[in-house]
Amino acid sequence: MTGAIYYLSLPLIYFISWLPFTVLYWLSDFFYFLVYKVLKYRVGVVHENLKNSFPEKSEEEIKAIQDGFYSYFCDLLLETLKTLTIKPKTVLKRVEQGDMSAFDSFYKKGQSVIIVMGHLGNWELAGARFSQGPEHQLYVIYHPLSNKYFDKLVYHMRTRLGNKLYPMQDAFRGMVRDRNEVTATAFIADQTPAPKGAYWSTFLNQETPIFVGTSKIAKKLGYPVIYISVDRVKRGYYKLNSELLIEDPKALEEDAITEIHTRKLEEDIKRKPELWLWSHRRWKHKNPNKIEDNNVDR
Repeated sequence: MTGAIYYLSLPLIYFISWLPFTVLYWLSDFFYFLVYKVLKYRVGVVHENLKNSFPEKSEEEIKAIQDGFYSYFCDLLLETLKTLTIKPKTVLKRVEQGDMSAFDSFYKKGQSVIIVMGHLGNWELAGARFSQGPEHQLYVIYHPLSNKYFDKLVYHMRTRLGNKLYPMQDAFRGMVRDRNEVTATAFIADQTPAPKGAYWSTFLNQETPIFVGTSKIAKKLGYPVIYISVDRVKRGYYKLNSELLIEDPKALEEDAITEIHTRKLEEDIKRKPELWLWSHRRWKHKNPNKIEDNNVDR
């Protein structure tokens, strides 16, 4: 059944991907009305996330961010489909590399690095743009999809321009295997980990579990940590900038590394909140350590 759905939807997916950007955004405007106003896709989740993240903002301000998010969310979905067929010259036109100097010295001395970023701006187009650079080979850590047909499609979408992927469960083994290659391995650091074993911190005014894989691997391999921001200049156009966060991760504790990249992402989200993935159930878990402490107190 899943195979039938895939093959029936594939022509439509490619049809949308081949549309010119102008038509793509007309379609996005229609999706905005359908997804947000008619279907009200996760409106409750988005509104609650925003209110809890920005308690200082008025209801009017929260609503403005929410409206902006849904408009951008629809653009993001269709721009992501566009990466199935987008040409390298279009990527170069649409995604500008701003200050990417954080990579230069490491590449010259053959030093692999870790990239940390979030679901902020179009991370798929950012990856496509990085593939057109002359320096580090980009590897992206990803969650394989349960549907093998769509997983193969997404794999093709993300690798067709030259990038490579590590399944999350094999990331460390892959990085060790490829240690003789000059690589930049991208960690999307704002996904939701299992509550046990996560690092717990305050993020956007809420207690939040954070993946520790970035800090653990950076420390074990001694790879510098570079943050990439994906800023939307205008509709359909982006600019990448880099910042060296940690040059020598072995000199820091894992928790300190996690705090540094978490605070940087939080700062970026606050600057342009409508570009973050608010529909994600980021705060669905409670801190198990505090639950255990409460039980002990009783």
